[in-house]
Amino acid sequence: MKAVRIHEFGGPEVLRYEDVPDPKPRKDQVLVRVRACALNHLDIWVRKGLPGVSLPHTLGSDIAGEIVEVGEYVSGFKPGQRVLLAPMHFCNHCAKCVAGLQNQCPEFTVLGNRVDGGNCELIAVPTVNVIPIPDSLDFNQAASVPLVFVTAWRMLVGLAGVRQGQTVLVLGASSGVGTAAIQIAKLFNTIVITTAGDDRKLAKGRELGADHLINHYKQKISDEVKRIIRALQLGKRAMLKSRDKTLDLITHVLKMDKETAVDTYKVVQDSFNDTGIPTREGIGNIIKAIKYDGRFADRNIAYEEVAEPRFAIEVAKELGYKVP
Repeated sequence: MKAVRIHEFGGPEVLRYEDVPDPKPRKDQVLVRVRACALNHLDIWVRKGLPGVSLPHTLGSDIAGEIVEVGEYVSGFKPGQRVLLAPMHFCNHCAKCVAGLQNQCPEFTVLGNRVDGGNCELIAVPTVNVIPIPDSLDFNQAASVPLVFVTAWRMLVGLAGVRQGQTVLVLGASSGVGTAAIQIAKLFNTIVITTAGDDRKLAKGRELGADHLINHYKQKISDEVKRIIRALQLGKRAMLKSRDKTLDLITHVLKMDKETAVDTYKVVQDSFNDTGIPTREGIGNIIKAIKYDGRFADRNIAYEEVAEPRFAIEVAKELGYKVP
């Protein structure tokens, strides 16, 4: 099969589009033909070098496709079935996994991080990762959901307990987690304030449903938030000055500060450890709760183009990096 792999850490030039052996699924696994795999900031961090990554390595965490083969011990799935893969990897047989604490499994990681991911044509996974998807959701739409929506959902719903009528500040309107957070916040009928560094990104935030926009290069976020709150006649809410760890965590996760990328990644990883792993049923519930309206996937790119430096540079520019 074809795959996009790295044989060394570095810039976009280390991506290789090449032939690799087809995976051989175990008797308790299914073989999935990958039809779509989303690009996450995690792919950039892994490509640049994260601890525990063995080379050569295949990137890609958010995977959608169709089953082409089922193992002898597999029931409930069949070839041709359209599926999304939950992006978590764990052994599923140690004491922690048996106790339902898969996030504390010594092997716990995310697909595309310390284990190979979905930037390939075929991938073998255990059934615990497999989520059937409805015909109303195409592969590109499905692949745009898992990591960013699970992270944003866990922060807003699981930790913060977001409720109707609250005001939610999302830093980074055009980031993956930011776009997910805006949509989840609007699902709960909240007032959403979001920030970005230029008008184009702010327009994306508005399109996703944000009520108030702040250009953080031209405006001071704290002053603008206070002004908006006063305009909404909500007064000076104590939550704006709170140093509650949950609110701090949400801010750090949504900020995705490119200057402290690895630290931000650790905050996201730690948040899973502190609050529990999202199950495949949880991801399925998110898919049911979010009504797709054409705004998940930004663009579609063929695999052979992913390894081209010009595409990687273009993506970096989209994420707000300064590229020579």
